[in-house]
Amino acid sequence: MHTKAEFTPKMQTNVHSLRTLEPLSWRRFAGTIADVWSIRGKAGAGGFYVSPDPRIVIMLDDDIPAHSLTTKKDADEKRGVGAFYIPAGVPLWSRLETAQDFSHIDFHFETSTLHARLGAAGINGDLTKPRFIGSNDVLATIGRMAAKEVRQPSRGDMMLDGLFRAALGEIFTTATDVIAPAPGNLTPHKLSALKRFLQENMTRQVTVAEMATVAGLSPSWFAHCFSTQHGETPQRWQARLRLETACEMVAETSMSFAEIAHATGFSDQAHLSRVFRAKYGQPPSRWRRERFPKPCSKRNSPVQDII
Repeated sequence: MHTKAEFTPKMQTNVHSLRTLEPLSWRRFAGTIADVWSIRGKAGAGGFYVSPDPRIVIMLDDDIPAHSLTTKKDADEKRGVGAFYIPAGVPLWSRLETAQDFSHIDFHFETSTLHARLGAAGINGDLTKPRFIGSNDVLATIGRMAAKEVRQPSRGDMMLDGLFRAALGEIFTTATDVIAPAPGNLTPHKLSALKRFLQENMTRQVTVAEMATVAGLSPSWFAHCFSTQHGETPQRWQARLRLETACEMVAETSMSFAEIAHATGFSDQAHLSRVFRAKYGQPPSRWRRERFPKPCSKRNSPVQDII
C-alpha cells in the first residue's frame, strides 16, 4: 500500500547580511509546516525567495520591521507590511531599510490544502495573487500565539491548525492595504552622529554609502529619507557644511586660506575662493578684511599689512 509522503517545503533562497539570533523552531501539523525565525540584519540586507508551494508570513514584533517587499523587480516596493500571502511559484525580493532585529512565523502548505480550507470556510479568494496586509492586531495576536506553541509545544495539533485557519481567514477577508512608502527613519540623533562624522572627516569627500552606514540605513533609503526630510541631497548638505565650516575658520582663526581649504576638503585655495565668492559675493580675503580689520600699524613700524 502506497503512503503519501509528508509535505515538506521546497523554498529556494538567496539571502545576504542576515543571520539567525536563535535556532529555527518548526512544527508539522495537518499537511502544514510552521517555522519561527528570529533574525538580525544590516541596513540593506535582504534576499530572494521562491517556492513551489504557497505560504503566509506574519511579523511578530510590536513594531513592523522597516523593510520593503516586491514580487516584481520593476514594481513598486511595499512597506509597512505586517503579514502577507505569497502564491506558489511567485518570487519575492525583500530588503531591510535599517539595521534591526525582527521575528516572524511562516506557514508553508500545499495549494490543494489551501483550496480545501478556504472552501470549507466559505471564503472565495484569488489564490494566484499576492496579498500584503499592513498593521493588523488580529493577525499579530494569532501569529504570536502560534509562534509560542511552535517554540514551546503545550497542546496538540488542533490548536495550531485552528490558529492557522484563523490567519487564513483574516488574510483573505481583510482588504489589502495600499501601503505607502514608510516615513523617513533619519532621526535627530542619527543626523547629529552623521554631522559629527562629516566634521571628523572634513578633509575628504565622504560617500553616500559611508553616510548611510553611520545612519544605520541602506544607501538608497538614506538618500530618500534625507532628501525628503531636509529638501536637499546628502552631497549638497555635505558641501554646504564644508563651506560653513570654512567660513567659521576664516572668521575665528588666523589660518591661511590655503590651510583652511585643505582642512575643509577643498582641492586648493582657488577652489575655496570660487565657492566662497559664489555664496557670499566676495572672496574670503576681502570678507575677512572687511569684518575683522587688523589694527593700524604705527608709523615707521616694520610690520606691514600684506593682505
